[in-house]
Amino acid sequence: MFAEHTPETAPTTARRLLEATTAKLGYLPAAVARMANSPHALEAFLKTSAMFEQTTLDPLAREVLIMTVATRNGCHLCVAMHTAKLTGLNADRSLITALREGKPLDDQRLEAVRAFTTEVLDTAGAVSPEALEAFVAQGFTAQNALEVVMGIGVYTLSTFANRLTDAPIDPPLASFA
Repeated sequence: MFAEHTPETAPTTARRLLEATTAKLGYLPAAVARMANSPHALEAFLKTSAMFEQTTLDPLAREVLIMTVATRNGCHLCVAMHTAKLTGLNADRSLITALREGKPLDDQRLEAVRAFTTEVLDTAGAVSPEALEAFVAQGFTAQNALEVVMGIGVYTLSTFANRLTDAPIDPPLASFA
């Protein structure tokens, strides 16, 4: 049902997005090619994920959040993609394994991100004062708390779209599956 578009076959408004993604990554991920069936959804994901990358959360904290959402939502593609990203950040293998298994993290600061992300998801944002205090106790701020909500939104879009379109794992990510 979901065509795997190329820049030549995509709806006109999605073509530049596919070209830009290919130029950035060196290949066109199947998930992006399938999300191009809705140029608006594709543009929303690409813009908001780029904005999330600019937040004050550090790269490892962002990846902890993304992996927490990806494993919770059962997105095998996202788990592979962000395992690759964590590997590129030289994340400890035990951190990656714990995230992939949905287990608590040894690093207290990153565990605070994982636990807070889970709490936001479990409560639809109505986190307990204790959960917010535990997050802040690890050096995070009100701004960071809202950035967690933003990241959840961005990567809920991605994980749901990938599952809906049954996007496969691309060959460059196969070893991270």
